[in-house]
Amino acid sequence: MEADARESGRRPSPDPPLCWSLVPFFGSCGLYLFLWLPAEEPSWNSALAKCLPILYLALFVYNTAPSGPYGRFVWLGLLCSALGDIVLIWPNQFLFGMTAFALAYLLYFKALGWQPTHKALLESVAAVIVLYFGFLQPHLPSRLSFPMLVYAVILGLMLWRALARGGSAALGGLFFSISDAVLAWDTFIWSLPSGRMIIMVTYYAAQALLALSTVEEGNDPLA
Repeated sequence: MEADARESGRRPSPDPPLCWSLVPFFGSCGLYLFLWLPAEEPSWNSALAKCLPILYLALFVYNTAPSGPYGRFVWLGLLCSALGDIVLIWPNQFLFGMTAFALAYLLYFKALGWQPTHKALLESVAAVIVLYFGFLQPHLPSRLSFPMLVYAVILGLMLWRALARGGSAALGGLFFSISDAVLAWDTFIWSLPSGRMIIMVTYYAAQALLALSTVEEGNDPLA
């Protein structure tokens, strides 16, 4: 009986197939962060290394997420993100890369749905976005001011819905915001000593958390 009690008190172990299916993601993250990132040069090889973790996450969602709009829109958002990763390897394609990520955020927004509303969360997110963009705007090239404003609004909407949903999606939304905030600072205001590492670690964490949200219970608000 004591043995049965000890067994019943144990937490259930993670599902081995689910854990193993993420090994390629973590391996490809390590490959990029420690072999490519320190001396990243624009090339198709570096573009592949950068987007490979996101492609593995897209495969993970495709294979494990229950059928329904939530997983489908997250999967499409991951593919758009991979495209953005490829394009942003070349600095002169910044606007096109930003467009790809804005589309990815819109797809995540669509996946997350409108309910529950949590109006107070929307007001808080809007206040932070307005304050940060107001600080950033004087440092932006004039041709990027309006596109960056549109991008910030889309990011804020996605963050609002992610926080309202909770769970892995909420943490993913927060990490996306941190990654983009550090990227904007590092690009337009002041280059940070470890800026690129912070940007990519928080970015990969955000994408992984959002991918994991597709296998959480009750994950399809659109169903």
